[in-house]
Amino acid sequence: MATYAIGDIQGCLTSLRHLLDRISFQPHTDRIWLVGDLVNRGPDSLATLRFLKSLGAAAHPILGNHDLFLLAAAEGLVSLRPKDTIQDILAADDRADLIEWLRHIPLHHRDSAFLMVHAGLLPQWTVDETALYAREVETMLSGSDHRTFLQQLFHGPTMPWSPSLNGMERLTSIARVLTRIRTCTPSGELSSFSGPPDQAPAGYMPWFHVPNRRSADAVIITGHWAALGLRLEPNHLAIDSGCVWGRQLTAVRLEDRTVFQVNYADRRS
Repeated sequence: MATYAIGDIQGCLTSLRHLLDRISFQPHTDRIWLVGDLVNRGPDSLATLRFLKSLGAAAHPILGNHDLFLLAAAEGLVSLRPKDTIQDILAADDRADLIEWLRHIPLHHRDSAFLMVHAGLLPQWTVDETALYAREVETMLSGSDHRTFLQQLFHGPTMPWSPSLNGMERLTSIARVLTRIRTCTPSGELSSFSGPPDQAPAGYMPWFHVPNRRSADAVIITGHWAALGLRLEPNHLAIDSGCVWGRQLTAVRLEDRTVFQVNYADRRS
């Protein structure tokens, strides 16, 4: 039995299937952890969701920013942009089942010394605190008031994190950190920067390089930052290697940190 953490798929199902062949994935014994952004920008978002759903307990996906965008689109809260490729999901006969399944996917996965989130966490957050905060959002997303939360997430003001926040402002602040952070100040102020880390704005640095961050005692697994690429550090595994941008899809076997990669293999429109 082996456990593999897999980077952002974004609807690149052919690449994912090649990667699963590369690792000789056995769903009855192996487990795959999926770091979020399961859909969008790639060509096969619908087939990707159907395939991952079919894996049942063999797959442990979490939500990324593109997955949250899909949930908002399904509620009619956002308009699709030219590069979005989730139209097939929204038009599918099994749309309701897929969206319901997606709403119950968590924003974090924790096991032993590992914590997986899509983008990262604030340097002020411990691993225990991060898990608790993520569960607050997960409870809202899987509940009856999820539409209000998604409306606030995509159209409400961006509130910087504070433990004193409450209500929807608190939940959207948590969700933005977990699914969007790349760089921040030592005090935890986020930027929208998405380029290479050595070009970060003055005063900002990769969240995982902030001195004395309180989650450094665990191994954090993230995706989201394609310009960062594959980066393996003792307490951080960054595994978005830019598959949807024509580069590679990556899996890391967590038992020994062996890296497996396949080149982008999906058709281009």
